Amino acid sequence: MKFYKSFKHALNMVLHAKLRSWLTILGIVIGVAAVIAIVSLGESLKSDIGSQLGALGGDLLTLRAGASRASGFRGPGQDFNGGSSSATTKEIVLDKTDVQALKGISDIKLIETEISGKADAYYLAKKGSVTVTGVDPAVWSQITTIEISDGRMLGPADTNVIVIGGRLASSFFNTQLGVNQMITLGDRLFRIVGILDDQSNSVYMPIQTAYDILTDSERGVYDTIIIKVKNEDELDNAIANIQDKLAIKRHVTSAKADFTISSNKEMQEQRAEMTSSLTSFLAAIAAVALLVGAVGVANTLFTSVLEKTKEIGIMKAIGARNNDILLMFLLNASIIGFIGGLIGIIFGILLSGFLPALMGSSGGMLSRFGSSGIGISISTIIIALLGSVIIGIIAGVIPAYQASKLKPVDALRYE
Repeated sequence: MKFYKSFKHALNMVLHAKLRSWLTILGIVIGVAAVIAIVSLGESLKSDIGSQLGALGGDLLTLRAGASRASGFRGPGQDFNGGSSSATTKEIVLDKTDVQALKGISDIKLIETEISGKADAYYLAKKGSVTVTGVDPAVWSQITTIEISDGRMLGPADTNVIVIGGRLASSFFNTQLGVNQMITLGDRLFRIVGILDDQSNSVYMPIQTAYDILTDSERGVYDTIIIKVKNEDELDNAIANIQDKLAIKRHVTSAKADFTISSNKEMQEQRAEMTSSLTSFLAAIAAVALLVGAVGVANTLFTSVLEKTKEIGIMKAIGARNNDILLMFLLNASIIGFIGGLIGIIFGILLSGFLPALMGSSGGMLSRFGSSGIGISISTIIIALLGSVIIGIIAGVIPAYQASKLKPVDALRYE
């Protein structure tokens, strides 16, 4: 029997058992669609994290007062075990002396000091609470990764001017705010010089002015020190040098460190690793649907063998060989797998478009998924299609072998 005749018989078996075949195909469709959608989501999230890593600045370090098990950075050869200053009542702070110590480290390119807190904002008799961050206007524009959508950054000579978040400008008050408009913070009037390209209610102003607005802040004391290193490839070495320098200046050991250094690069890599692990776990769960589909294929072919026992006997009686019968049933299984895989890919692509919108409504990383596009590569589609065909063939091996071994006389007598 020629190949095209075997293929024709296999296709007829699919077409003549419409309901059973489509129910079997449905199992393959669900499995492939789930795997495609989850893998697509994972790839897009990893791509999004990669772009964020570049945007957030892999060469930036954040220094805060106090040691923390959760947020401490473990440098090369260092053992930060979350030691605290419980033995003393003195408040742990970062101040000008720490900045002076950091300026002596050759690995550091820029140092920027920040304080932050809450303040009341007033505009056209409307009031709201916003986050105020005081920054060093001479350095902030060189070190920040935030982008401006309108206006400009803060400059060294600025005093009573601010840069505001995108949401604060667009929808925080009933009226939209724009560049050069005036807004009251606390009891002082400020002019808006820039609007950020984000969705925050943040306000950035010169740090000396922020001390007046945030009355709880002590002059010369900082909540955060942002450090930009000269060479990102030497980040670990720079962290070690900073730790050593601060430990000497603050008279602490690595086991009793009273400061925390965190790296944007490390945090983003951890997020990427967690995302990859979660994607693999979800894809494994989705693959169970493919296993169910494979069982459905095997069940369908076993039923087909029983229904076509007499027909198999007739084909063998007129010259069909065991290999011809085996090929016919394997082709039947591969057709089911191919159709299921093809439809599953289509549904998977559609699901990949809707899934981020459904999951990203609460904000966070998934809310930015749309900007990265759908992460489905041609190789993923080809692998999914080949995988569904192979699964169909593997599921059909036993019933196909059983059909090929039927004896013509027994098959013709079968009722």
